[in-house]
Amino acid sequence: MLDRLLARRRLVRGGSTGLMAAAAATVSAGSAMAQAAPDSLLRKVLNRGRLIVGTGSSNAPWHFEDEQGKLTGMDIAMARILAKGLFDDESLIDFVRQDPAARIPNITTGKVDVVIQFMTIAPTRAQLVAYSRPYFVEGLSLLMSPRGQYKTYDELIAAGKAVRASVLQNRFAEQTVSDGLPQAQAIQLDTQANVIQAVEGGRADVAMIDTSTVAWLMKKNPGRFVDAGHSFYSILYGAAMRQGDPDWLHFVDTAFTVQMHGHITGIYDQALRDFFGMEPPVRKPGFPTI
Repeated sequence: MLDRLLARRRLVRGGSTGLMAAAAATVSAGSAMAQAAPDSLLRKVLNRGRLIVGTGSSNAPWHFEDEQGKLTGMDIAMARILAKGLFDDESLIDFVRQDPAARIPNITTGKVDVVIQFMTIAPTRAQLVAYSRPYFVEGLSLLMSPRGQYKTYDELIAAGKAVRASVLQNRFAEQTVSDGLPQAQAIQLDTQANVIQAVEGGRADVAMIDTSTVAWLMKKNPGRFVDAGHSFYSILYGAAMRQGDPDWLHFVDTAFTVQMHGHITGIYDQALRDFFGMEPPVRKPGFPTI
């Protein structure tokens, strides 16, 4: 499609500019290896012919097993984007299933090429690993039951102290509830499943949980829940790699950017639909918004 478009433009303009020629050019894996620094992981991965990705397997919608036991989720889709860019084959991946605590050690020891495991981008972690550009903005959202007394964020705010908000137990729980609903009563529970069950069982009016989890539950269970339509506490998720390898980092950033904002968007767009029930953004030609 892109080649046909560029060819048509060349005919209209009576020739190709250097920029168009560069955009139309294709690069083989062998050519890419010749360009990458000899010690870059980019060259090693291309030579190996498979990508090694560290991720999890039990946190929907990010990384979990489908009915056939195959890994799926938004993180898995981002890994497929890299394999597609490397080999023109999104299946050439070896997944290393790991505990979140192993994410940084497995990067620094070289056990994996990249970690894609809903990893929050933070300055303290950036002292230990190199982060890709963000591929999702996480936050906290408000989940309610259609059988509950309240249906919208405005109704929750108006109800003030009468609102009971379930939240995962931690030392920031009271402040979290106060930031989202300044006058609500906090009900701290030991698991996220219990936080959600409190709403379904009528013990709480609203649950404060991850924005991605709210989207996933709404997608998987139509009519079972209500999204209050308010999110807060934005945090960024990115892929993590070993430091000191600009070629590898730039490749990962480029592959993500093209899928999120460019002309090859199929894997990213389908993942947004499948795991969050979101319609992909419209990419409008013109001034860059990336």
